[in-house]
Amino acid sequence: MTSSSTEARPAAAEIFSRSVAGAQRPPAPGPIFACRTFAWRTLIKLKYVQDHLGTAVVFPVILTLVFTYLLGGAIAGSPREYLQFFLPGVIVLSLVASSMMSALTLNRDIATGMFDRVRSTPIWQPAVLVGTMGGDVLRYALTSVVPLALGLLLGFRPDGGFSGVLLALLYLQLFTFSVSWLWMFFAVLIPQPTAAAGIVNLLQFILLFGSNILAPSQTMPGWLEAVVKLNPVTHAATTTRGLMHGDLASGDLGAGLLACAVLVVLFAPPTVLLYSRKQR
Repeated sequence: MTSSSTEARPAAAEIFSRSVAGAQRPPAPGPIFACRTFAWRTLIKLKYVQDHLGTAVVFPVILTLVFTYLLGGAIAGSPREYLQFFLPGVIVLSLVASSMMSALTLNRDIATGMFDRVRSTPIWQPAVLVGTMGGDVLRYALTSVVPLALGLLLGFRPDGGFSGVLLALLYLQLFTFSVSWLWMFFAVLIPQPTAAAGIVNLLQFILLFGSNILAPSQTMPGWLEAVVKLNPVTHAATTTRGLMHGDLASGDLGAGLLACAVLVVLFAPPTVLLYSRKQR
């Protein structure tokens, strides 16, 4: 019994190895499937990572209440009047702040070794970037709707109506996708999470508070107004206000779309290139 069972084991192993060798390997997942997988991974984090949910919901509410009632009377004469100017800007501010979360998560994945596991799989590697940003669409929508709903309760009245608000929210999805490439660039470029977070937060502070979100650029000194007009966040806020209030000039719309194009052209190619080099 022992001799026959010992002889049967090599025979069974040989049959198994032949069947495995003759079997066809399953096809590698395509780019769309890979992007969808990483998008779903990003969506799951909304449930389990409280920082992402807090940035999407709590942060816009606090900003809207604090700035409206703290600065509204001093800048526009009353909080209600200031809200008509500020609310589109606070949505832009909240989205720019929210857009850096996925980039910092990617940076931590690279630093902790999660990136090494992903790059060893036979997938379309840029799906990590594209899928992650695609999965952020729901979070961006939530970040937009929460302050808008609060603003309507506080007295915000968009003269552009429902269609103007909808176009503004669609434009903001495009702008947030575009500015996300800026954060992704530094997330891939800088290996240390602490250093990456420090640089991204500093740039975010400069972009947000060096814009016309809190106050009209016309009220600023000439040199500062010129600097503010170079800021893509300024053009995003102007485009959003114009769409929501129904008074958007064609030049402002062109500048808002151009800001999106410039961000993508400047930062998407080098980000993908740097990410690809990490595969080697």
